[in-house]
Amino acid sequence: MRSPHALLALALAALTGCGAAPPAAPPAPLATPAGQPDTAPATATSPPSDATASAPSQATSVEVPPALRAVVDAADRADADRALDVGRKPAETLAFFGIQPGMKVAELEAGGGYTAELLARAVGPGGAVYAQNNRFVLERFAEKPWSERLKKPVMKPVVRVDRELDDPLPPEARDLDAVFFILFYHDTVWMETDRAAMNRAIFRALKPGGVYAIIDHAGREGTGVADVKTLHRIEEKVVREEIERAGFRLAAEASFLRSPTDTRDWNASPMVAGEKRGTSDRFVLKFVKPGG
Repeated sequence: MRSPHALLALALAALTGCGAAPPAAPPAPLATPAGQPDTAPATATSPPSDATASAPSQATSVEVPPALRAVVDAADRADADRALDVGRKPAETLAFFGIQPGMKVAELEAGGGYTAELLARAVGPGGAVYAQNNRFVLERFAEKPWSERLKKPVMKPVVRVDRELDDPLPPEARDLDAVFFILFYHDTVWMETDRAAMNRAIFRALKPGGVYAIIDHAGREGTGVADVKTLHRIEEKVVREEIERAGFRLAAEASFLRSPTDTRDWNASPMVAGEKRGTSDRFVLKFVKPGG
């Protein structure tokens, strides 16, 4: 049985990887989406059709459209968010997963909202962003920064979702273009999430052809889930197998967050990584719900 102090330390390390800050303060009023999207997701590297799919396509570079570059370069973004951009490469992330104005998307464990805000800016007032956090994360770390961020006018497309990861999205979050899970999938292990149920729920929420976007810290080959607590890493093979088991097809992967010099034997949590923050070897995987 882990002590409360141990759990708290693990959670803090996990959440800081999602760009969150320390807690407290009541939630802000929630904005509702101002319309529904009428476009299908575009991708930086188009996946093959279901009939011909075999190996996923490999993106060694990602072309960023001017509109998405403008999202990241917006003058009113917070300095703290900009400081994370070098290690996160948000423009390439948005481009690779094909985010466009008017889309309806979701983010799991949005934390303090670094990625959720970028998604809100990218989909615009005609889109919607369902941004989920569970109770554990909100009570211990995310409530204050998340509530403060939601007050920003640019967050109008965001719908706040307070739910557990086993069933992370509300009934109205259906026919989504994309669901993002950034630097947090490994934490579902020590949080004892029913990952099979979670992935099935995401599958149901996406429209045919919809994208399940995964980025996480890479663990060493053969380690499986052994390092999720100590190093905040997970073996890529485990993630692929679990998500494909839910019915998804791995359509593409990208190398813009790969770091060949990373020994993958140090703690990738920002709370511990120090100057190494943003330099971990990270896999970027684009899964697709068949049928689109």
